[in-house]
Order: sequence, then structure tokens, then C-alpha cells
Amino acid sequence: MRWGWPVLLVVPALLAGVGVWQVSESRWRGPLYCIEEPGRVWGVSPLPAGAAPACPESRSYREEVRSGYARVEQYVLPGWRPRVLIPALEAGGYVPQGGPEGLYRDDDEFAALLNRGSEQIQYVAERLPGPQTRVTLSGR
Repeated sequence: MRWGWPVLLVVPALLAGVGVWQVSESRWRGPLYCIEEPGRVWGVSPLPAGAAPACPESRSYREEVRSGYARVEQYVLPGWRPRVLIPALEAGGYVPQGGPEGLYRDDDEFAALLNRGSEQIQYVAERLPGPQTRVTLSGR
């Protein structure tokens, strides 16, 4: 049996490689594909209590995030609290533009831009039935 010991080395290495690939690819198949750091808002601050992570269901958005062209995170929170994640982003060094009213506000939507150096995040809060607030953060 001249292939015995090389097979004992190659097969475990192949299985380990397949396992690593499976773990890295599972993010893109799951519903929370867009959350880079679970439990943290945009990777800079802990997620507030009651915030449930979500991701856009669009296939094109999933591909843009996977390719690195875009970055997005979504959170759904109880009640209508349009500015709920802004303090978490400020704790991470982001500065809101447009003052306390943001760039756009009406009864069902709030939008703002936050900057940290050359980085910019688009922040959009939407009122959902219930009432609930869905906050979408996007940038590059």
C-alpha cells in the first residue's frame, strides 16, 4: 500500500479546506449576510437592547455587499425612534451632518449623513407598522 501515508496527509488537508470554505460562504447564503460584526452597530459600538439585525432581501444588494462595492446593515427596533442608532455611531467617531433634524424628516422617515474622516454613512430610519423603526445604514 504505497499511497497509505500520503493519503493520510492529503485527505485531512482537503477536508479542512472545504470546511473553511463552507464557513466563509455560509455568510452569503444566510439572511444576515450584511452584518459584518454581529452585536455591533457598523462595527463601532454595541448594539442597543431590543435591536434585531436584518438585511435587504434584494439579490443585487447581496451581490454588491459580497463584492465589496457596498456595505449595508439594517436593524429593526420597537417603537418609532428614528435617531435610535445615532448615539452608537457617534460613540464610534461619526459626526452627523445637517444638525439634529438630519437631512430629511417627516412623520414616517428620517435621513441623515454621518462622517468620520473621509468615510460617510447614509442613515435612513423608516416607520414600520407596529409601530417599529427600521434603520438602514449604508456606505462603502
